[in-house]
Amino acid sequence: MAKKSKKQQPGGTPATVALTEAGVAYTVHSYDHDPSHPSYGSEAAEAMGVSPERVFKTLVADVDGSLVVGVVPVAGSLDLKALATAVGGKRAAMADPAAAERTTGYVRGGISPLGQRKRLRTVLDSSARLHATICVSAGRRGLEVEVAPDDLAKLTEAVFAPVGRA
Repeated sequence: MAKKSKKQQPGGTPATVALTEAGVAYTVHSYDHDPSHPSYGSEAAEAMGVSPERVFKTLVADVDGSLVVGVVPVAGSLDLKALATAVGGKRAAMADPAAAERTTGYVRGGISPLGQRKRLRTVLDSSARLHATICVSAGRRGLEVEVAPDDLAKLTEAVFAPVGRA
């Protein structure tokens, strides 16, 4: 059976295609990714000159045997117990990186909450609502999209919950 492919503009990603097709306002931020940088998220914040509290990382966790996405500020970490609670689960652990890449269709450091190969349940840290816009990966290292948190939640069918830890 042939796979359906989404139309992509030159340089576009499934994430930017999803935003464009939904008619959502967004801004693309591109920067030169340094493979030696110790943190993808802090690198993005530094390169774009954006506060780390407004740049969010997309992390994939295994909650009771199902993959779930947690989107939290790069300035902190994902509270696995809170993530499990937010989706009605009991236990959570970080997902195997290969499983996360295979399921989302993105590489580690470039996983976007948008345009995933298989849409995963998504929890967006409630601190996102403190900002008019936040930045998340656009689907590859060195590429971010700036979008309103409510628009991101709507497109990913995310719930807001306090899943980030400072």
